[in-house]
Amino acid sequence: MTRSLSLLRHRLLARCQLVAFALAIFTLCASTARGQGRTIVIDAGHGGHDRGGVPGQRVSEKMMTLDVAQRLRSVLQARGYRVVMTRNSDVFIPLGTRTSIANSYRGATFVSVHFNSASRSGANGIETYYYRRDSGGLAASIHRNVVAIAPTENRGIRRRAYFVLRRTNNPGVLVECGFLTNPTEARYALNPSYRQRLAEAIARGIQRLPSGPNKPLTAGSAASADVLAPTISGPDVVRAAPRVRHYRSSRSKKSARTRSKKSSTPKKKRKRSSSTIIQVDWRPC
Repeated sequence: MTRSLSLLRHRLLARCQLVAFALAIFTLCASTARGQGRTIVIDAGHGGHDRGGVPGQRVSEKMMTLDVAQRLRSVLQARGYRVVMTRNSDVFIPLGTRTSIANSYRGATFVSVHFNSASRSGANGIETYYYRRDSGGLAASIHRNVVAIAPTENRGIRRRAYFVLRRTNNPGVLVECGFLTNPTEARYALNPSYRQRLAEAIARGIQRLPSGPNKPLTAGSAASADVLAPTISGPDVVRAAPRVRHYRSSRSKKSARTRSKKSSTPKKKRKRSSSTIIQVDWRPC
């Protein structure tokens, strides 16, 4: 009797272990299917001696970006993505090293996490940048999801030749998660639950990107209809240094009547003076 009970107990234990193993395999396969085996390179902006932001800024950007990046890593790993971090602690990583890490993984997606800053405390909002034409769809998807949870302005997405975007061979975006120089947005950023929401929103943007080639974003596409923000003007918009073009224009010659009056006097050689006309072409950065 005792032997039969022991045998039954062993059989039940073996079946339970088999069921648990099957469930683990199923969960892993389902998670991997959601992540589609994609590699995501997460870049936490700044670090080490590079605090980020502007002089006198109270909230350290480098710590905010690292926290959001680490939360994003956890969310993506739980969904079956392979995640690579350019930095996982408060260390300074040169921009060239960051792009080299990203380029080491062929077909990966590069996401650089930042917070914004400005000399004017009223500047606020979410911005997303991309450079490669095939990164437009990724930028639109991430931006839309971040704006949906952020209680601030939608500053739109922009194409900019930032180093980490220009030198990365894979599709990549740079997300500005709000202005730390804005008291309201800084207060949100200091809240761990809000940083978790930011990480989850970025992850949704990555996951909801349609499968297949990452198509470029165009102004006429449906994806860009609610993403491309109107042009923002004001002191909070940083503009590039003006491009100054110099054109040489000589003084107009004297009229024929004046020359005729002085035709009797000997002509003296005069140095031809000129003035400079400066045309300033402002282009927003």
